[in-house]
Amino acid sequence: MRKREAASNEPVGSMVLGSEIAEALRRAIPVVALESTLISHGLPRPDNLELAHEAEEIVRSEGAVPATIGMVGGVPKVGLDAAELELMATREGIPKLSVRDLALAAAMGSHGATTVAATAHLAAKAGIRVFATGGLGGVHRGARESWDVSADLVALARTPVAVVRSGVKSILDVPATLELLESLGVPVAGFRTTRFPGFYLTDSGSPVDWSVRSEEEAARAILALEVLGPDGCGFVISNPLPEAEQLDPTLHDRALRTGLEELKRRNVRGKDVTPFLLDRFREETGGESLEVNKRILRNNARLAARIAVALADLRAGERARS
Repeated sequence: MRKREAASNEPVGSMVLGSEIAEALRRAIPVVALESTLISHGLPRPDNLELAHEAEEIVRSEGAVPATIGMVGGVPKVGLDAAELELMATREGIPKLSVRDLALAAAMGSHGATTVAATAHLAAKAGIRVFATGGLGGVHRGARESWDVSADLVALARTPVAVVRSGVKSILDVPATLELLESLGVPVAGFRTTRFPGFYLTDSGSPVDWSVRSEEEAARAILALEVLGPDGCGFVISNPLPEAEQLDPTLHDRALRTGLEELKRRNVRGKDVTPFLLDRFREETGGESLEVNKRILRNNARLAARIAVALADLRAGERARS
């Protein structure tokens, strides 16, 4: 836990919008939320900072405004500036913040990288409805004994944000994750597919019931969910990698098998499981899993921006008719 390093003039518990984000939301310009945990914990240096800037540029190139979210000096910030992105990418020991951690981190003046759950939560508070990330947290293998289930799933049941991502990592229990999303009432759709992606792989082996055929259809689903869905419910849009861009399935299966064996041998548990297995994947694949991860993030940023633009156009049409 980091001690207070920079006293803020903001009241404890307040949230700050970057000036560009505040102006975009005021003018109904499309905005896409991006998480900071990928920067601080998900990618090695210097790839993390390079990809953070690249993802923002991709969103801009598609006509939307990027809003990378994190906590700086105890203040949640929607729309980190260049210096704050660098802080997230280079500072040692930045804690990973889920929703439950936000208040404590704010009270203690801590920096923090927001997870999918916390990013979606803060994005929704700011009025942002589309969020791009890599993969979703889920139900871990062996959760019957460990109860290790990501807070991302519960957060999506009560956070009105559409999350564009490439399924869940194969280190998780994919069928159990989909079952829990169904139980929580969170709609899941594939983007031009009826197969649930497996992050590094185009197809996890599990189906999804619905497929959206275009960015506009995804945007229409977001609007319909606001009227017909459970109050405050999110929406999962699964965007698979093209088969030509996925990790070689044979290499993937070998990396997963050896990683799980090493995990059991070393008795790694809890929050250390995911980073341990991802490191093993990088080692076993000679860095190829990292390159696939980058492709995933680029693709999802692009699709999320296009959906945000389509959503803004639909809302503008509704305003014009009213």
